Amino acid sequence: PAGRVSLRCRSTRVSLEDVNRPVIDRIIRVDHAGEYGANRIYAGQMAVLGRSSVGPVIQQMWNQEKDHLKKFNELMVAYRVRPTVLLPFWNVAGFVLGAGSALLGKKGAMACTVAVEESISDHYNSQIRTLMEEDPEKYKELLQVIKQFRDDEREHHDIGLEHDAEAAPAYSVLKTAIQLGCKAAIFLSERI
Repeated sequence: PAGRVSLRCRSTRVSLEDVNRPVIDRIIRVDHAGEYGANRIYAGQMAVLGRSSVGPVIQQMWNQEKDHLKKFNELMVAYRVRPTVLLPFWNVAGFVLGAGSALLGKKGAMACTVAVEESISDHYNSQIRTLMEEDPEKYKELLQVIKQFRDDEREHHDIGLEHDAEAAPAYSVLKTAIQLGCKAAIFLSERI
C-alpha cells in the first residue's frame, strides 16, 4: 500500500507498521545509549590504562563495543528511532566512570567492567524475553543481534573476573554503586 515503509531484514520482510512501536523504540533507544555509554567507559579506561599491560585487553573489549554501537546506529535509522536526549550526559558520565575506575588501577577498571557488563547482560535477557513474548519470528533479526551482544557482554564480564576484578578495593560496594547507576541510566534512556 502507498505510504507503507518496509524494512529489509536479511531474509525477512518487516513492515514498520507491524512492529510494536513503543516496545521497539524503547529497546533500540536504550540499547544504543548503553552501547554509546560502554564506548565512553572503555575510552576513559584506555586514557588511563592504555599503555599498561591490561591495555590490549581493554582495547579488545572496546573494539567489540564499537561494533555494537555501529549496529545500533544502523537499527536506529532502519526502525526510525530517535536517540535519547541524554547522550551528551552519557558521553561525559561514561568517560568519567571509565577513567575513574581505571585510576583505581587494573582491578578497579575490571570491577567496573564486571558491574556494567553484568547489568547489561541481565538487561538484554529481559529484552529477549519481551521480544519472544511479542513475536519471535517478527523480531528475528533484532533477537539475533541482542543475543549475540548479550553473549559478548557476558564474555567481557568473565574477562573482568579473570583479570582480578574481585580484588579491587571495596569491590562489592563499587559493583553495587555502578550497577545502581546502570539501572538508573537504563530507566532514563528508555524514556527520555
